[in-house]
Amino acid sequence: MKRINLYKNKGIQYIISISFTIIAVIGMITLGEILYIRFVRLNEEIISKNNKAIVNQVNLNLDSYLRNIMKVSDGMYYNVIKKVDFSKESIDNELNLLYETNKDFLVSITLFSKYGEIVAGYPYKELKESIEPRDNAWFINAANKKENLHFSTPHVQNLFVDPSYRYRWVVSLSRAVELTYNGETSQGILLVDMNFSGIEQIFKNIDISKSGYVYLVDSKGEIIYHPRQQLIYSNLIDENNEKTVNYEDGTIVESFNGEERVVTTKTVGYTGWKIVAVTPMKDITENYSHMRIFLILIIFFGVLILTIINIVVSSRIATPIRSLENKVRKFEEGVRDIDFSTAGSYEVKHLGKAINSMVAQMNSLMDNIVREQELKRKTELDALQAQINPHFLYNTLDSIVWMVEGERYEGAVTMVTALARFFRISLSKGKNVIKLRDELEHVSNYLTIQNIRYKNKFSYRIQAEDDVLDLACIKLVVQPLVENAIYHGMEYMDGDGEIDIKAYSENNEAIIEVKDNGLGMTEDIVESLLEKVQTSKKGFGVGLRNVNERIKLYFGPIYGLEINSEPDEGTSIKIHIPMIKYDDYERGENKKNE
Repeated sequence: MKRINLYKNKGIQYIISISFTIIAVIGMITLGEILYIRFVRLNEEIISKNNKAIVNQVNLNLDSYLRNIMKVSDGMYYNVIKKVDFSKESIDNELNLLYETNKDFLVSITLFSKYGEIVAGYPYKELKESIEPRDNAWFINAANKKENLHFSTPHVQNLFVDPSYRYRWVVSLSRAVELTYNGETSQGILLVDMNFSGIEQIFKNIDISKSGYVYLVDSKGEIIYHPRQQLIYSNLIDENNEKTVNYEDGTIVESFNGEERVVTTKTVGYTGWKIVAVTPMKDITENYSHMRIFLILIIFFGVLILTIINIVVSSRIATPIRSLENKVRKFEEGVRDIDFSTAGSYEVKHLGKAINSMVAQMNSLMDNIVREQELKRKTELDALQAQINPHFLYNTLDSIVWMVEGERYEGAVTMVTALARFFRISLSKGKNVIKLRDELEHVSNYLTIQNIRYKNKFSYRIQAEDDVLDLACIKLVVQPLVENAIYHGMEYMDGDGEIDIKAYSENNEAIIEVKDNGLGMTEDIVESLLEKVQTSKKGFGVGLRNVNERIKLYFGPIYGLEINSEPDEGTSIKIHIPMIKYDDYERGENKKNE
């Protein structure tokens, strides 16, 4: 607090300068941070897009390469094998021609019977003695899944006898085919070995970042190509290929061996292989330090320029305010004929005019107080007007005449007695606050009259705890609730109605509850009943709002009405008033009037 007081005792120019400088520093630092974050994100987006473009291009090249192999396989099967009866013809010439045409990427083409015997092949036609083709995965996969093409992982092809002993790395394509012998078909396996160097050439010269690389895995996560393949096979380095194979196509950031990496993947559709581009995060962030230095320089010069501007502007603002402050001091000393109009900015001029109008505003506040008193008197007048409802009086007298003419004298006497008591309590010598017992008697007389008029269509019960009967209660607050229950809750319902009135104490409050089994109301209607602006047919809700406003006016805003209702379940309305004895309330009012 002491530091704040010292700050407040400083001059306005000092306060503006310091505040503006602090804001400028914070603003420039925030701006620098935003620009830095934006630069980082933009850089990552560019790298991500670049990696995706590279991966897509690799995918196109690899797709083209694999489709050439598939064309060789399809051409061999559909144009040669399916048209030849192997009991009568040979396909050696066709194999030779096909191999020579595609020898840039082909190592061998071999056709096997279902027993693993070579039917035809080029350039190799003899298996090694120790080799059983049917034990190899490429043979088993092709035999079991006849409708598919099957690509193997890279391996050294050593099935065949090669006088030159050139056993090369290959990727094999195998498929099931139909062989014809003497007009009858049997299953065979076509094996096409492609030179692995073709795949190496596709991946070899790719440059995605300083330490980045691209590799290829199959659907099981086994590595087909990796620029560090020998190191991986020797277990000198690790690769995250087992998890990478489960990544969806796109870009993610992963942590592997304590290093953050940006990984972009693309699936080679018909093979299930995945192309994986890896960019270490250190390659992305190595230039961030230069960007940070550049932003720090921008922030420094920005704050310096803003500080100079701040000093000039704060001086122009402070001068007219000091002049206005001097005039206010004179006003405090009792000098009244002061014109607070002053030169300066629009806000300072407006402030001077505002001070000039202060006296007028004080008069306006006094007028508001007078209007509030008038509103209170009007509310009381509305309550007095509600004491005698001409329509209710007319209907009651009409009912009395009707009973007398029908010689129902006992009912007429009961009705006249109830009406007399009703108006006696309504008048109450002009008092607006009466005892709660009198308010309950008043509503009892009202219910007696209405019950006779409605030919006992409803029943009612009034209960009250002894400790609340002598409490102070605003006159005519229960009758509008009962009237609402009769006219809007029961008038159109089938069956007999019930009205239950209880008065009791709860949580240091007096509560008068009026409960009926009428038609009830929706939640929207309940919420709108106590709103200040409300229009409805036949004055529905007007009496409730009047009661609510009168209670708050006399006892405070924490008191008033609480409404709970559900359609076809009835309505419960609680009146909350304070626990004030009537005699204590009267003594307090008398002291106010003395």
